[in-house]
Amino acid sequence: MNKTFIPDSDYIKRKWYIIDCKDQQLGRLASSLISLLSGKFKSYYYPSIDTGDYVILINVESLIFNQEIERFHVFQPGRPGRSLKKMGNPTPQRIIENCIKCMMPNGLARKRLTKRLKVYEGANHPHQAQNPIKLDFNKL
Repeated sequence: MNKTFIPDSDYIKRKWYIIDCKDQQLGRLASSLISLLSGKFKSYYYPSIDTGDYVILINVESLIFNQEIERFHVFQPGRPGRSLKKMGNPTPQRIIENCIKCMMPNGLARKRLTKRLKVYEGANHPHQAQNPIKLDFNKL
């Protein structure tokens, strides 16, 4: 009789991946990061068990996205004169964190998976002790 393999907590070993965001597009990078954070690329993936890995993003200031768009927010609809406010330009770190958070599934998984994403604006990061594996999405 065939039995479904379900990984337990002893089976799961989380890896650390490092990704250089230099000249990468935001949407393509974010969609590939979701599968890394949730563990969907692993052979022993099971939806109700968290098998995802840690991801370190470096050089996020050189991501390619359109920052020239003026962003507006309606605070009080129907109130003339004070409802439409111009939003300031957020930092690239904040933009990519928000993009990945909004692409994740709802529920507790969203909170857990976003804590595994580490975003740094420069090339330096404090996670050398974890021996991160360098991934290059340009070759995929």
